[in-house]
Amino acid sequence: MSASSQTAFVDTNVLIYAHDLDAGIKHELAKALIEDLWSSGQGKLSAQVLNEFYVNITRKIRSTVNPETARAIIEPYLSWQPIVPSADSTLRASEIQQRHRLSFWDAMVVHAAVLSGAETLYSEDLNAGQLIEGVRIVNPLDDSSIPE
Repeated sequence: MSASSQTAFVDTNVLIYAHDLDAGIKHELAKALIEDLWSSGQGKLSAQVLNEFYVNITRKIRSTVNPETARAIIEPYLSWQPIVPSADSTLRASEIQQRHRLSFWDAMVVHAAVLSGAETLYSEDLNAGQLIEGVRIVNPLDDSSIPE
């Protein structure tokens, strides 16, 4: 799968799969997407995504990594200029949550994607093909959801 030249926001699950060597084909697909986003310079994410990523790779995946390794993985992503939520983000995300019947945390991710200017949100958790707040949801781990 190849990322387009559009700005794309990466959700936590995709980032985890890209670095989880035990994730099989999901690892390969997510890793290729992240590599494409590095090459194109079109990748975006948020502080929330990085926080969730850290917790999951140090505590929840089968082959966890130590905190030093996790920090070394995260540090380069700071060049993607992660979106940091403001106090207003809580209100905007709660509106998105209500409008689209999402979990609050998924609504925070959508709001961050909007703030980043992303046209695409790569996520396995949201409904692929859906347009939420002007951002197209794509599951990069399911070829049937990738637009031609």
